[in-house]
Amino acid sequence: MADRVFVVTGANSGIGKATASGLARLGGTVVLACRDATRGEAACQDIIRDSGNPRVSLEIVDLASEASTRAFADEFRRTYPRLDVLINNAGVYTSHRDVTPDGLERQFEVNYLSGFLLTHLLLDLLKKSSPSRIVNVSSSAHMGGTIRFDDLQGERRYGGFRAYNQSKLAQILFTQELARRLEGTGVTVNACHPGVIRTNLGMGGSSVVVRFVKMFLKSPEKGAETPIYLATSPEVEGISGKYFVRNQVLAPSARAQDPAVARRLFEVSMELAHLSA
Repeated sequence: MADRVFVVTGANSGIGKATASGLARLGGTVVLACRDATRGEAACQDIIRDSGNPRVSLEIVDLASEASTRAFADEFRRTYPRLDVLINNAGVYTSHRDVTPDGLERQFEVNYLSGFLLTHLLLDLLKKSSPSRIVNVSSSAHMGGTIRFDDLQGERRYGGFRAYNQSKLAQILFTQELARRLEGTGVTVNACHPGVIRTNLGMGGSSVVVRFVKMFLKSPEKGAETPIYLATSPEVEGISGKYFVRNQVLAPSARAQDPAVARRLFEVSMELAHLSA
C-alpha cells in the first residue's frame, strides 16, 4: 500500500475516521477531506499517532457547496499525481428540511450529489492511476427509499428519513450506472452498508434512551471494515457495480436495481452538478 493514495470524505469522526485510520495503518497516503478544520486536524493527528504513519493529511471541503467541492478537487489534482481509491463516506441527517447555499436539500447534496460531483472531478486521475477504486458508503436505509423525480429536493413533502433513504438509494443507483459507464477503464465502483453504527449521525443528545440505544450499536471500527475491504482487498479486484454487506455481495432493494431509474438519475445529477457529458 505504500505507493497508494486514498481520499476519505467525512473523515474527522465515526466511520470515516475509522476508515482513514485503518488505511493509514496499512501504509498508504491518506487524505482526510473534512469540513471542520479544527476537528479535522485533531482527527489527522490522532490517526498519525495511532497508526505511526506520517503520510496522513487534511484538506478542507464543504460538501454542501459545489464551489468548495470543485476547489478541493482542483487543489487535490495540483498536489497529488495519482489517486488509487476515493471513498465517498460523508453523510448528514436532518429531521427538518434545510437548503444549502446551492439551493439543494442538504441530505441530497451532502449524502449523494457531492460524491457524484467529486467522483467526476477526480475521474481522470482515477483512470490514470488504474486499477483504482471508488467506494460509496451507503446504507440499508436505501431499502425504504424512492427516487421522487418530481420532488427530489423535498419541496412538496419532506421527512428526515424519507430524504435520507432517498439519498442512500441514489448512491447505489449511481454506483451501478457508473460501473456500466466505466467498463474497460480499470476503475471499479462499489457501494456498501457499513452496519448500524454508533456515530453522531442522527444520534445527538444525551438522554437515557439515546444512551441505551447506543449500547447496541456497532463501533465505528466495525463499520469501517467493509469500506476498507472494498478499498484494499485483492478479492474484489475487477468487481464493480455491486452492493456489499459484511464483505459479501448482497442484492440491494428492487428499486435499487432498476437500470432505467439509474440512467435517468445519472442524467438529472449531471445537470444538477453542472457537469458536461
